[in-house]
Amino acid sequence: GNHKATHSENSQGKKSQHAEEAIFYMNCRAAYLTVLKSSLENIKSKEQLSLVLQQAGRNPSQKTINKYWTSQTTSLNFDDFCAILKKEKPATKNELLEAFGKLDTDKAGYILHDELCKILTTRGDKMTWEEVASITKQADFNCSGKLDYNKFCELYLTTSEQCCKAARDRLETDPRLRQQHFGNQTENSSEGIPLPVSKPSPRVSRKTDHKLAKGDSRAPSRPSSAQSSKASTCTTVTVGASSSRSTKLIIEPDTMKEWQCAQSKGCFFLEEDGEILSHKYRLHLPQRSALCVTIKPFRIPQAEGKTCHWLSVDTALFILKENETQENLQLVGFTELQDKEMFGWRGELGAGVYWLLPFTTGCRLRKAKTQIPGEAKLVWRDEDGELALTKEFRAALLDIFETIDLDGNGLLSLEEYNFFELRTSGEKCDQEAWAVCKENFEMKKNELTRQGFLDLNLMEANDQDGDPWDLWVTLLSLGYNKALEMTEACPFVIDICAERCKPRIKAVSLEAGGSQLSRAVCRSVVNRGEAKVLGGSENIFIYTCRSGSRITSVIENKSENKVIIHVSNEQSKNCLNNRRLMVFAVEVAPKSMMVSQHVMALKEQEEWIYSCVHSLV
Repeated sequence: GNHKATHSENSQGKKSQHAEEAIFYMNCRAAYLTVLKSSLENIKSKEQLSLVLQQAGRNPSQKTINKYWTSQTTSLNFDDFCAILKKEKPATKNELLEAFGKLDTDKAGYILHDELCKILTTRGDKMTWEEVASITKQADFNCSGKLDYNKFCELYLTTSEQCCKAARDRLETDPRLRQQHFGNQTENSSEGIPLPVSKPSPRVSRKTDHKLAKGDSRAPSRPSSAQSSKASTCTTVTVGASSSRSTKLIIEPDTMKEWQCAQSKGCFFLEEDGEILSHKYRLHLPQRSALCVTIKPFRIPQAEGKTCHWLSVDTALFILKENETQENLQLVGFTELQDKEMFGWRGELGAGVYWLLPFTTGCRLRKAKTQIPGEAKLVWRDEDGELALTKEFRAALLDIFETIDLDGNGLLSLEEYNFFELRTSGEKCDQEAWAVCKENFEMKKNELTRQGFLDLNLMEANDQDGDPWDLWVTLLSLGYNKALEMTEACPFVIDICAERCKPRIKAVSLEAGGSQLSRAVCRSVVNRGEAKVLGGSENIFIYTCRSGSRITSVIENKSENKVIIHVSNEQSKNCLNNRRLMVFAVEVAPKSMMVSQHVMALKEQEEWIYSCVHSLV
């Protein structure tokens, strides 16, 4: 009886989750088809992306739009749009009230129009005076020169819901729209990478292990989308405690004394939704040459003796050849050799321009769960009442300087400073503003010194009369917590050594990896990994590849239909993965491939076992 009751409850729970998913996708389609004619049509611009997000009840900032529409984006399809909506949750009333509450220091429930206008026209996505006036003139929440933000939030949420409802009603009443299909089978997606012309898969093992690890007969639990398991395959890899970091770089330093080298620093930044941004680079080789490329976490000189959380973060670098267009860059190599925390690649490249795309799995660079009691003090006043930076804040700023000084010359060029500005404020400093900096802050050779950088931040503190709010915005966007520890960023350094020419490396953007990086990761696993056919299905392949201290699995769907794959890591030992889940499901578009998961050791000094069951739902 208990078993039946439990089974019934589980069935009801699954039905409820399935219903929620159906409602979510209906809302996605409704919003999408309000702006575009078909769910098979692509979003072609930032403006269109902003419109469809607004129709779905979101209010995206320019920073949010730039996160999903990078310099390499040409279009986004319906599946991409759904993935964005899963990450970008609509604002709740409590969140809106909390944001307004930070401005309402008296907790009166009102904000003066003048104060609101000053904030909205100078911070974030700056509004015009006319746009702000159109808000403050609304009778519903205008109270004699003050904004009743509680009423404003209620109207905002009501309007947002009405917008979504209108889109749903249109979908229900238009039979042509009801017949539209989900997804897009022809365009690129950062989740599902379309396959090239079909070729036989290398090293395919058609032996399928349907059993779980010996001694445990439990069937793996499944998420709501899992109705019945049609086919499955199990892959097990055991990694010794000392073998995770035992692969040595083939090139020895003595053989490279005459080689010419170039270096650049960079950084991985963790976003609120878990997405990872980093610098991207162009490498120019004037002639064919043997090459050694390495990447590793950067040990900040000033941070000696401190806890450097980022030093355990895994790093990799993918080398792509630039063709006539940037849409289909060709993968020529990636850093698969490992020596402690350094990953490297050795080979020969012809003359030309290459893209260097840094990568980290996200296994170790993840949102911190520990709560920080209180917050560090950033500024103080001396006996004369003058503001000064605290010792701790100065140390953090000097560490930041080392990180953003990409060429390591001890100075910040305008280009380097603008990467800092884009990350912290979303804007760039132009030549005119840089000239003003030159007049007020210490510079050498038109580049900002360390002292100049410190004085710049002190000026910002003075502009806010000692209020550290803006300073904290800067620190948090650079991965620091309230204890001034860098926990959600990982600075790294790239070294390029060439035997026969002088290599040139240049940082060109700071953005999410995008489809080019996703395609490169998938291709590297497919080219080197062990391939297994998913038992009972000839068109679905699971590739597993170990590279140094990490294991990556890729799902390739050669069929004409979308598939849902259930993934269980319940038999793995001493492992952590980038998805933070032991059991999950992934949707793979037709004729495409995607990363199932990245896995690493939880405790590096101990043996770990990767045992993963992929099942067709």
